[in-house]
Amino acid sequence: MNDWHGIPQNLYNPHAWIIGEPEIGEGCWIGAFTVLDGQGGLKIGQGCDISCGVHIITHSTVRRCVTERRYNAVDRSPVEIGDYVFIGENATILRGAKIGHHSVIGASAVVPEHMIIPPYSLVAGNPARVARDIRGEIEEWAKNVGADERR
Repeated sequence: MNDWHGIPQNLYNPHAWIIGEPEIGEGCWIGAFTVLDGQGGLKIGQGCDISCGVHIITHSTVRRCVTERRYNAVDRSPVEIGDYVFIGENATILRGAKIGHHSVIGASAVVPEHMIIPPYSLVAGNPARVARDIRGEIEEWAKNVGADERR
């Protein structure tokens, strides 16, 4: 444990809080101040970039709280994130969500519980919605490597 801030050490970022034992694929990058909650099951595919401040939550205590603990359980549902998914700054992904490979989750988007996002989707908003398919854009970006740096 890092003595100076109390967050358990992990292999990705000393300022990321990784709870439980999520399955994280090879080549993933995880930014500072992220919370990856693996309590309900979390699978992150290979080559994903998870920006600073992202929260991926696999549990909820809402029903337990509002029923004054008469509903005496913590609800858990696994989250699945496909390969090569980019998740923008401060996005939140709630329990049970499934994000298809090669998708982009925009900054500050909130992906609701159990939402299924198809592969190659650009997702934005609160609540999140699929804005468009980005398959063609990905092909253009791959052809024009470094074009932005030349401007």
